[in-house]
Amino acid sequence: MTAPTEPNDREEIFELYKLAVEMADRVSARRGTANAFFLSVQSALVTLVGFGIPKLSESPWWVSLAVTLAGVTLSATWWMQLRSYRDLNSAKFAVINKLEEYLPAQIFADEWEALKSDPIPSWRKRYAELGTSERIVPLVFALAHLILFVGTLSV
Repeated sequence: MTAPTEPNDREEIFELYKLAVEMADRVSARRGTANAFFLSVQSALVTLVGFGIPKLSESPWWVSLAVTLAGVTLSATWWMQLRSYRDLNSAKFAVINKLEEYLPAQIFADEWEALKSDPIPSWRKRYAELGTSERIVPLVFALAHLILFVGTLSV
């Protein structure tokens, strides 16, 4: 993209920039909705297995295995979806950052640079991206399902 020289070019770029920011915000909102869905389903499944189905320990081993596989599959799907949202947002912010080169202020690029370079005292070297920390949750649920499965076998 060449530097805009006409006022109309700058206005068009600003309109594209606003659209790109809105689209990135929508992806983040969809990610939040997906997280709420998976968290609800996983919580219900773990609660039912852990506390709500007393006869599960009396069922054949393969019933516990099926429930565990369902939970682990949900966890893997959730993790992959979070990774996909991260990749999508990365692409969107690459476009936003490119468009910012032609605007008077580079809000997202400057914010990201500040987050990357500002160390957080005492417990980590820099900002932890939300996507990194939220991808731990599906792994925790997968582990919970496996522990519950082992627990039902030992009863």
